[in-house]
Amino acid sequence: MTTIYEVEHLHQPEGWLSPGYVEVGADGMILSVTGARPQGRAVERLRGFGVPGLSNLHSHAFQRALAGRTEFVTAARAEDNLWTWRKEMYRMVDRLTPESYEAVAALVYLEMLQFGMTAVCEFHYVHHLPGGRAHADPAEMSDRLIAAASRTGLGLTLLPVLYAHGGIGKPVEETQRRFVHPVDDYLKLIDTLRGRRADHPNLRVGLALHSLRAVTPDEARAALAGMDAMDKAARLHIHVSETTHEVEEVRAGLGARPVQWLLDNVGLDDRWCLVHATHLDASEIAGAAASGAVAGICPLTEATMGDGFFALPEYHGAGGAWGIGTDSHYSTSTAEELRILECGKRLELRRRNVIARPEGGAEVHSGRLLFDTALAGGERASGQGGGAIAAGRRADLVMLDPDCQVLLGHGPDTVLDAWILGGTQNPVRAVMVAGRWVIRDRRHPGEEAIRAAYRAAAATLFG
Repeated sequence: MTTIYEVEHLHQPEGWLSPGYVEVGADGMILSVTGARPQGRAVERLRGFGVPGLSNLHSHAFQRALAGRTEFVTAARAEDNLWTWRKEMYRMVDRLTPESYEAVAALVYLEMLQFGMTAVCEFHYVHHLPGGRAHADPAEMSDRLIAAASRTGLGLTLLPVLYAHGGIGKPVEETQRRFVHPVDDYLKLIDTLRGRRADHPNLRVGLALHSLRAVTPDEARAALAGMDAMDKAARLHIHVSETTHEVEEVRAGLGARPVQWLLDNVGLDDRWCLVHATHLDASEIAGAAASGAVAGICPLTEATMGDGFFALPEYHGAGGAWGIGTDSHYSTSTAEELRILECGKRLELRRRNVIARPEGGAEVHSGRLLFDTALAGGERASGQGGGAIAAGRRADLVMLDPDCQVLLGHGPDTVLDAWILGGTQNPVRAVMVAGRWVIRDRRHPGEEAIRAAYRAAAATLFG
């Protein structure tokens, strides 16, 4: 059975349909989109602005529990940065159980849906028991993430992480033993997880190399070859160039800056997501943009960690694809992430509308451009099958409430500017994933149970 929705204002790649009609099949796919009402067919009317759901291209779900718990300094850590924060994160990792892992993931996945994200790329590296011994089922922790995504209804691109070293030429620390796999065992895990798709249709499985600091060139090549043998279309993610410290360590150890090394030795293409990519030189910007790789920007996490500014005007101007992730989940708000990305550069460059450049006589709106670019980049990085309200795409639909104060009085031309750059209230009223409503009237049916499980998990992690 199919359903036809009449959406008051429907986002399309080249503008809006007002109204637009979307036919969704029983399989959760979009069958047709038109501006003309189908004759003789019943329709369900949806008031407001209908936009595609974004893919969140970078998440460490468990780190949601750390938000608000590291905002202090002491005499011993007066200079606070990513590396001192990491010590606090490792203390929590030592206490993570499968149950708390799932509980934290379910809460942050719920939050993503509430802010209009319909899929997430989960960069998953807590695989083992404390000390590094494997669980009786080596996929235990991965299955907890799958369960959290299924419970909430969020699409999941699961990216098990290959992590082997504590730095170039350095052994892992004790806590990091929970992350480590030999390449053969790592590929077995990916193969096992690929088998889960029969029961979880919104699950995709890709490959993640933690970084060039944590994986040797030979290990990286072996893992990539193994992934290619299983699935040549699988998404490939890696942390790169988040800090100047990382850039210098890789240059000293491998003879090139991280992205340049990947360009020269791996051959980047549109399957790749370069997470953070904060510190790139001009050659890396040009090469990465031309390769089709997605720059995976995590603006609020990068700001909170004091990492630095992504070269947004330069990368976007070179035609580079980019999207947004929420990484450590200091926020899961689509608008907040995109706002700090744009407005952070405005502060740095001391001018307005940094990303938008004039095109002939037409107005170019920053909110629309930010949203549409992040939408396309997120879909490329996740491979979830959404990313647009169009025939043949997965039916992921987010309804924005025109009565929310941030959108009051706005029409299609300015609604995305208002949402992304114009206020702090969340206008997301309803969310559909793969043809199924998972948020209606701002409520998720499992919300109270998810909150209760998270509260209990926090007590075990920090009590």
